[in-house]
Amino acid sequence: MPARIYVDDVLWERANGDRTLEQLVNVATLPGITGFAYAMPDAHEGYGFPVGGVAAFRAEDGVISPGGVGYDINCGVRLLASEVGFGEVRNRLEPLMTDLGGRSPRARARAAG
Repeated sequence: MPARIYVDDVLWERANGDRTLEQLVNVATLPGITGFAYAMPDAHEGYGFPVGGVAAFRAEDGVISPGGVGYDINCGVRLLASEVGFGEVRNRLEPLMTDLGGRSPRARARAAG
């Protein structure tokens, strides 16, 4: 799959100065990618996946990349593995997310303070 980057001349120089473009090309070769791997104007080197990178992957044969959700600066996105299938939780997603959110360290700190 191809890759696209949205930058002007100044941002192109910055993206060319680190591993942003190399990482974007690597994302474009990941299994199950659909369409393009994109880099937004703020793109810069990340951990395997450029920060400011965007890509979509098929559920059947694609990958899930924690590096693609910005774990380096604690963006608040988490990946949790589970043996429970989607069909088992489909009708309980809202209360499940509320419960998980309430158990986070940030939620506990707000409740205590």
